Amino acid sequence: MSATADIAGIAHTVPVLTTRALTVGVAGLTFCRDLTLSLRAGESLAILGRNGAGKSTLLAALAGLRPPQAGEVLVEGASYATHGARASARIRGWLPQSRSEAFSSTVLETALVGRHPHLARWDWESEKDADIARRALAAVGLAELAQRDVQTLSGGERQRLAIATLLTQAPRLYLLDEPLAHLDLNHQIATLELFAALANEERIASVMVLHEPGLAARFCSRALLLFDDGTTRQGDCDEVIDSESLSRLYGYPLREIDDGHRRWFMPV
Repeated sequence: MSATADIAGIAHTVPVLTTRALTVGVAGLTFCRDLTLSLRAGESLAILGRNGAGKSTLLAALAGLRPPQAGEVLVEGASYATHGARASARIRGWLPQSRSEAFSSTVLETALVGRHPHLARWDWESEKDADIARRALAAVGLAELAQRDVQTLSGGERQRLAIATLLTQAPRLYLLDEPLAHLDLNHQIATLELFAALANEERIASVMVLHEPGLAARFCSRALLLFDDGTTRQGDCDEVIDSESLSRLYGYPLREIDDGHRRWFMPV
């Protein structure tokens, strides 16, 4: 998959994503306090935490879709307001936890929506844009469904289409809220392998909310643990993802199983 290679770009010396003393919350609650982080091209960050810990709220703030209570978010060294809406959409792609297809359209037409940030006003998608969308569909195993109506897709197929639409958008930063939702095991692994390949081969950066610490440790370079009291712990997965930290994070004792190749965490 080389959709991002179709975007003209240069090597960036500044981080793709930066937060400074970021505090986020909703409805009078504070979920994350004074978070300062820096994510560079080619890095992938897994956000782990309990239900209701504020993972989605934090990710929305990182996407510029929810104002923080304090602090700031920068992408490629500037705020979303400074970049403007169109440039921001070329930099970061956003996969929300839930969405709906209100209108009938084909799978290919839906994937092509991802090209809109790259089109001039009133322009139509070109054959090059269609080729990018077809490659994105192939990358998630939906090439044969290109002419299907999206209303006929299963939940897992719709999730893969949403990911393909992001690939068609070809941002340099992917913000993914539970990208494995609705996917069976083989497609979960294929999705994580896809983003790992994009990080290694095309130097894209990603932040993803995950629920399986073992998969985070296997496929992501860094992790952010979001605790119920608003505190966080972040760093390389090998340093941050351990049985003691995870037991505190999830409020249940976990033990680590290491077979010499992979690390997994099981309830005691």
